[in-house]
Amino acid sequence: MSSFLTTRRTMLRGLGVSMALPWMESLRVWGQEAGTTAVTGDAPTRFAVLFSGNGFHKDHWWARGAGKEMELGRVLEPLNPYREKMLFIQGLYNEEALKGNIHSSQTGNLLSGAPLEAGGGIRSGTSIDQVLAQQYGQTTKVPSLVLGCEKANPSVHKNYSMLYSSHISWSSPTTPTPLEVFPSLAFDRLFRDEATKADKSVLDAVLEDANDLRRKISARDQQKLDEYLSSVREVEQRISRAGQRGEYQGWRPALDKPNIPRPADGIPQDIAEHMRLMCDILVLAFQTDATRICTLKLNNDHSSLRFPNLGVDYMIHHLLSHQESEDWLKVNRFFIEQLAYIAQKLDAVQEGERTALDNSAIMYCSSMLTGSHDATKLPVVILGRAGGKLETGRVLDYLDKPNRKMCSLYLSLMDKFGIQKSEFGDSKERLSEV
Repeated sequence: MSSFLTTRRTMLRGLGVSMALPWMESLRVWGQEAGTTAVTGDAPTRFAVLFSGNGFHKDHWWARGAGKEMELGRVLEPLNPYREKMLFIQGLYNEEALKGNIHSSQTGNLLSGAPLEAGGGIRSGTSIDQVLAQQYGQTTKVPSLVLGCEKANPSVHKNYSMLYSSHISWSSPTTPTPLEVFPSLAFDRLFRDEATKADKSVLDAVLEDANDLRRKISARDQQKLDEYLSSVREVEQRISRAGQRGEYQGWRPALDKPNIPRPADGIPQDIAEHMRLMCDILVLAFQTDATRICTLKLNNDHSSLRFPNLGVDYMIHHLLSHQESEDWLKVNRFFIEQLAYIAQKLDAVQEGERTALDNSAIMYCSSMLTGSHDATKLPVVILGRAGGKLETGRVLDYLDKPNRKMCSLYLSLMDKFGIQKSEFGDSKERLSEV
């Protein structure tokens, strides 16, 4: 193996472009932790939140047993390959979310547990991802990546701003974190020195630097570098093609056909392609240590998305959630398939003795258990072992326990990232089992 050494901040560079590298055995000092000058060869721990609105089919969101013997309901079946790396948590809730009993009042504080301002005003609380980003995320190029697949809704519904339904990440109590819904701009933020579109591809810009690095690393790392560059190229090419197909999502325009040319860099109208691109960007972000913190909002609560890719084009997501139908189940599984896809991609990335999934904690949640606005027991799944700090392959049920606050979970998770707080949101107590 080559004795070539570098630091975590070593990047492939080109004109206007800097591309962080994945973990490699030849680069022994890849991980520098927040607040320290020490470097090690270990990959860092990552945290991501995936969200979908309107809950799930009440009969098919469940898990029983442990490890390889864990049984999953039909919604969760796409996660079967990852049962040993999974925590299924039920019975947690946010007390403040029960006030108002509508989508906005149940979503705006999902990751903070904070009281929400009604009357059309905006006040929530800083969300867990941004607490982590403000400290743990400061050593990376992007402190946190906040992605979405449905635009924010600025209207007011039943005395609450719909911005609460549109944002799960909050940088401060009055500031929802800017949401990136354009895959091309999210990609540029990771790799371009300025997030503006350039004529030359990111990969082409760094090829000379990549070829120079290739001569200095081990044969195994050369293979890893080639695989990584190929995955970047694939995402670039898919982004350039996005929007060329004609499937429509969400609200339907009055015209049957657009009367102006569609912008090439717009939001993909094929929702399946849009979600998959955002999943790939999340994986690339973690794989290169461009960021360690990400939220991916697959849709809004009170969502208007439609799913022609599933043959479910007759009703928007929100209305469909009030029907416990096979089509609702089909849409539920489609969302969980995005989580399974991320898990599969991260689990294929080897980082020493662990995989990138082992070094991550990927939490999937919604603001209600079912479309009937039941926020008394929230759906929560965590994949990954947080760098060996999470014991997985378990089902945890807090429904009949005295401490069942979501913010207690967040306190426990922040501990895994070296951030100890005496309280967060409405909780001063951790979940001892997590």
